[in-house]
Amino acid sequence: MIASKCSVYTKCAMNRKIILVTGPARSGKSQWAENLASKTNDKVLYLATGYRDPQDPQWCERISIHQQRRSSLWSTTEEMIDICPVILSCEPSTCLLLDSLGSWVANLIEQDDQNWQEHVSRFLQTLQDCQINLILVAEETGWGVVPAYPIGRLFRDRLGELVQKTAPLCDSVYLVTAGHALNLSKLGILIT
Repeated sequence: MIASKCSVYTKCAMNRKIILVTGPARSGKSQWAENLASKTNDKVLYLATGYRDPQDPQWCERISIHQQRRSSLWSTTEEMIDICPVILSCEPSTCLLLDSLGSWVANLIEQDDQNWQEHVSRFLQTLQDCQINLILVAEETGWGVVPAYPIGRLFRDRLGELVQKTAPLCDSVYLVTAGHALNLSKLGILIT
């Protein structure tokens, strides 16, 4: 059970916040992000970046678990590639929960380096321009064995670099592991 007290959104509603929630698979990061979103006074838009593949029942079950946890008052939109216009089109009274950056990276994995960097630049600029409360979920993939295949290493490297570039633009960064959330913004030192 996630603690009911959360003082992340104590600032005036006019001040937007960006929060990054990162952690390994099945750590509770999506649940923590959902908890943070539920603490806002905003209407919540859940932006899903994962493809729904009917040929993959395990993936469909994961999606179903996420859907069952979310409030029926929340809206959901699915966008696998062009996430920046979705973020920028939100009304100021919106909290957008983007789950997840890892799925977004996977959706763009076949882009060459130049096109990938253009997507990253556009995303980072969108974070600076957005006027909403924004919660980003990202996977930590670099804690295990180095992937045996080039595509796995490319995914891990791109996601790791994206999260490193995103974190300095965020008001709070949480690491979620083993069902516990740590506020890295308060406990850690930003490497520059």
